[in-house]
Amino acid sequence: MNLPNALTYSHTLLSECVGPGDTVVDATVGNGHDTLFLANLVGPSGHVMGFDIQAAALKETQTQLTLTGLAPQVTLHATGHENVEEFLTPTTTVTGAVFNLGYLPGGDKDLITKPSTTLTAVKALLNHLPRGGRIILVVYSGHPGGQTERQAVVDFCRQLPQKTYQVLQYGFINQIHHPPFLLAIERR
Repeated sequence: MNLPNALTYSHTLLSECVGPGDTVVDATVGNGHDTLFLANLVGPSGHVMGFDIQAAALKETQTQLTLTGLAPQVTLHATGHENVEEFLTPTTTVTGAVFNLGYLPGGDKDLITKPSTTLTAVKALLNHLPRGGRIILVVYSGHPGGQTERQAVVDFCRQLPQKTYQVLQYGFINQIHHPPFLLAIERR
C-alpha cells in the first residue's frame, strides 16, 4: 500500500467534513472530478457550486453530471473563483471547498490560477466556513507562474491565526519535478 498523493488525500479530508445536505464549493472545476466527488458527498439535499473560466471544462463537467444523475445538486458558474462571494448569502455556510491550482490538465497551459484571485476566493470562503469546515488547496507549482502562487498561498496560510484555524501541509518531499502538495485550512 502506498501513501496517498495530494489529490487523493484531498478527498479523504473532504469526506471527513462534508455530508448530505451541505453546501460546498469546487473553486476550480477543471475536468469535473472534484465536482462529481462533492456532489456524491452532499447528496440530493446538498448543493455544489462550481467555478471555472473555461467553457470546455464546464461543458465536460455538465455532461458528466447529467450522465451520473448528479446535475440537480450542482450549479456551475462560468466565472473565476474570485467571484464566489457574489453567489453566497451572508448566512450561507460552506462546509468544504477545494482548489486545484495551476492549469487544466490537457487544456491551455497559459490559463493558470493566479495568487490574487485564489487568495480573494479563499478569504471570502473563510467567512462562510463553520467550525470543522475545511478549505483544501492542491498546489501544482511546476509551471510558469506556479512558484509565485505557491509562495503566496503558503505565506497566507502561515499567517492565519492558530486560535481560529489549523493549517496542514501534506506532500512528498523526495520527488522530482515539483510534486503537488496539499494545504488544508480547518476552522477550529
